[in-house]
Amino acid sequence: MIGLFLITHTSYGESLIQCACHVLNRRPPQIVQLGIAAQDDPLDVLPLAKNLLDLVDSGEGVLIMTDIYGATPSNIAMKLLKPGRVEGIAGLNLPMLLRALTYRDKDMETLLTRATTGGRDGVLNMLKH
Repeated sequence: MIGLFLITHTSYGESLIQCACHVLNRRPPQIVQLGIAAQDDPLDVLPLAKNLLDLVDSGEGVLIMTDIYGATPSNIAMKLLKPGRVEGIAGLNLPMLLRALTYRDKDMETLLTRATTGGRDGVLNMLKH
């Protein structure tokens, strides 16, 4: 199973995990989060991020998901990426997380595609559907 690692601003990642627990009626295995506060120095947080990455990596890889591309959480994530082994997606939302949880028993390429489309397809005008 591919591990999931959420790196987000403050408590957003933990809130998404709690929402997923509510939807799934259980806490999924192999998922961790790291909330970055405004006062955190990215260089100080990087060793902790590496430890959390190792914690969820069972040998099949890890997908890192972060909230806003270009912000501090995604900049930390960028330092951890290893193509094919540790991949990253920005724009994290609950539909993306639920899709990632559903498809992480597949290969990394399938997981990347499904999580990305899940996040994008979860945004819609409700009156048009």
